[in-house]
Amino acid sequence: MEFTKRIEVFLEFLIFGVIMGVVEDITAIALATGEPITLKMIVIIILVAIPFAAIGELIVDRIDIVKKKQKS
Repeated sequence: MEFTKRIEVFLEFLIFGVIMGVVEDITAIALATGEPITLKMIVIIILVAIPFAAIGELIVDRIDIVKKKQKS
C-alpha cells in the first residue's frame, strides 16, 4: 500500500512538473524569440521537460525537508 501511494504521488508531481515546465518553456521562447509556437516546438519542449521533471521529483522525493513526527 505504501509503495502504491508513493508511486501515485510521484506521478502526480511528475505530471504537474511537466505541465509547469512546458508552460515555462513556451513562455520563455515566445518572449525571447517572438517565433510562432508550432506543434513541433511543443513536442520538443515536452520531450525536454519530462526528464527534468522526473529528475527533480526523484531528488525532492529523497530529501525529507520536514521530518515526520514519530507517534509516541
